[in-house]
Amino acid sequence: MFFPTALRPRYAKWLIATGLFLMLGGCVDKPNTLERVKEDGVLRVITRNSPATYFQDRSGETGFEYELVKRFADDLGVELKIETADNLDDLFDQIGKPNGPVLAAAGLVSSEDRKKQVRFSHAYLEVTPQIIYRNGQSRPTDPGDLVGKKIMVLKGSTHAEQLAELKKKFPGIEYEESDAVEVVDLLRMVDEGQIDLTLVDSNEVAMNQVYFTNIRVAFDLGDARSQSWAVAAGEDNSLLNEINAYLDKVQKNGTLQRLKDRYYGHVDVLGYMGATTFAQHLQQRLPKYEQHFKNYAKKEKVDWRLLAAIGYQESLWQPAVTSKTGVRGLMMLTQNTAQAMGVSNRLDPKQSIMGGAKYLAYMKDQLDDSIKEPDRTWFALAAYNVGSGHLDDARKLTAKEGLNPDKWLDVKKILPRLSQKQWYSKTRYGYARGGEPVHFVANIRRYYDILTWVTQPQLEGDQVAEGNLHVPGIDKSKPAQEPAPL
Repeated sequence: MFFPTALRPRYAKWLIATGLFLMLGGCVDKPNTLERVKEDGVLRVITRNSPATYFQDRSGETGFEYELVKRFADDLGVELKIETADNLDDLFDQIGKPNGPVLAAAGLVSSEDRKKQVRFSHAYLEVTPQIIYRNGQSRPTDPGDLVGKKIMVLKGSTHAEQLAELKKKFPGIEYEESDAVEVVDLLRMVDEGQIDLTLVDSNEVAMNQVYFTNIRVAFDLGDARSQSWAVAAGEDNSLLNEINAYLDKVQKNGTLQRLKDRYYGHVDVLGYMGATTFAQHLQQRLPKYEQHFKNYAKKEKVDWRLLAAIGYQESLWQPAVTSKTGVRGLMMLTQNTAQAMGVSNRLDPKQSIMGGAKYLAYMKDQLDDSIKEPDRTWFALAAYNVGSGHLDDARKLTAKEGLNPDKWLDVKKILPRLSQKQWYSKTRYGYARGGEPVHFVANIRRYYDILTWVTQPQLEGDQVAEGNLHVPGIDKSKPAQEPAPL
C-alpha cells in the first residue's frame, strides 16, 4: 500500500497506539464471581423445596438453609434470589451456568463424584444417614437385612451412592432412584407402606417424624457426615473464600448455633408417642377452638398458632382441667392472672383463650427493648410460665457469666440455676423451678412448628398424597400479612 511521505509518521503512530490499546485491553482481568455478585447486587442461590432447606409459610420465605444464606447475602450487601431445583441432578447442572445460580445451599454432602462437578465450602451441619422402616414391620438391623426389600431414594443423592456400594457386597439389594419425589415423599411412602425402606439424613427424619407417625429409624448406615454449600468448579475462589469466611464467622459468633437450635434443637421433644397423640388431637380437639385462637390472636397481634401451641402445652386443648396448684382452664390461668385479664370464668374456653392472648401480649410488652425477635417471643413464653421477675433474675445471672442476657440460647442455660440455693440466694425473687420454662418454651416451639406446617395449603397434583394432615410444601401464592413471632 502506498502512503504519501507526510502521512507515514502519523500512520505509524496510529498503528503503535492501536497495538498498545489492544495489548492493554487483553490484560484487563474479567471480574471474578464475587465481584460480579456485588456489581449485579444479587446473590443467586439454588436449593431444594423441603422443610430442612427452603419453604414458604404465611409469613414469607423461611427454612434453615434459607435463613443461613439470607444472612450471607445481607453481609455482602446484595439481594438474595432463590430458585428451587426439580431434583438433585438439575441442581448440580444449574450451578455456574451463565446468569444462573452461583451457589447451592441445599443440605448437600460432599462425595468424590460430586467433587468432579462442584467445590464444597466448610461444613456447617453434621448429619447421619439412617435406614427408615415402618412401625409394625420387621426391623432391619444391618445391611444384609435390606435384601429383598422395596427401597427408594432420591436420584443423584449420596444415599444412592451408598446403596450402590452396598450392592457390591450384597448383590441381592435392589433399590429405585426417583427424581419425582423429595424426602418428605419418601417418608410418607414408608409411613403408608408403599415402600419398605428408605435412606435419608437424620436431620430430615427428626423434622418430619411428627407428620408421619409410623416411621421408625432402623439403624444408622455409616458415620456422621458434613453438610456444605457448593459453588461451580474451576479456579475462581473469590466467592468460595467469602463463603468460608462467613461460615467461620457465624460458627464463632453463635449465629449458626442459634439457627440449629431454632430448627433442630427441639426436634426430640415429642418422641413417637407424643407425635401420634398430637396428630390425633389436631383432628379431634383443635377445630373446636381454632376460631377463638385466630380471633383473639389477631386482636392482640400475636400468631394464632403460637397461642394454640401454648394452649396445647398447658391443657392438651381441654377446657375443664385444673392443676394441683389451682391454675385452671384451656390456657391454665391463675386466679390473679385471670382477674387482671378480665376473665370471669376460667373454664369457659373462649374467655380462657382471650385471657391467654392478652397475657402473652402483656408479657411481650414488658420486655426490654434490647430483646429482639425471635428471642423476644421465647422470652415472653418463659415469662408466661415462670413470671417476669424470675426471668429478670436469670438474665442478670446470665450477664454476670459473660453471656448475652438478650439471647434465649444463653439465658436458657442459666434459668435452671434458679432452683439451686447457691444461685437463687443471690437473686431478688429467689427460688424458682427454673428448668420448667426451658422445657415449656422447647415444647411450644415444637408444637408451633407443627402447626405452621399443617396449616399450609396442600401442593397440587400427586406430589403430595391426600391424608389427614397437610405436609410441608411451598405456597406459590403471595403470603398473607400475618404477625409472626419469628
